[in-house]
Amino acid sequence: MSTMNIHEILKYLPHRYPLLLVDRVISFEAGKDIVALKNVSINEPFFSGHFPHYPVMPGVLIVEALAQAAALLTLRTEDTINKDDTVYYFVGIDGVRFKKPVMAGDQLILRVEIERQIKGLWKYSARAEVDGQLVTEAKLMCTARNV
Repeated sequence: MSTMNIHEILKYLPHRYPLLLVDRVISFEAGKDIVALKNVSINEPFFSGHFPHYPVMPGVLIVEALAQAAALLTLRTEDTINKDDTVYYFVGIDGVRFKKPVMAGDQLILRVEIERQIKGLWKYSARAEVDGQLVTEAKLMCTARNV
């Protein structure tokens, strides 16, 4: 198992502020799983409109954070750093369930496991937690494509 700080994450993911949604990798096992962290700050740009009186992280951004953790898992497993000619895409999102809102000040723990990999398509089981409680779960499918 290994960890990654933000400088290492930036080598693998093309995302940058305000769409980089992984702050640290807590643990990683190649070909198996990843546990990553997103600190949800009141300074996030989406909170000014979602919702000013009750700052809730949009569910689609939680799913995006899970996808970024999945991308890190795949790219680290394949030992492939970020390249300008390749983009990592969603090809499917199934069974998404939002169990509890994620608020400003929460620490979002992103847990992603590889279910299978066939011909460049990766399928994952993903879940996001706050304080040990499930907030979002989904099955994700992603692939890398040259642009």
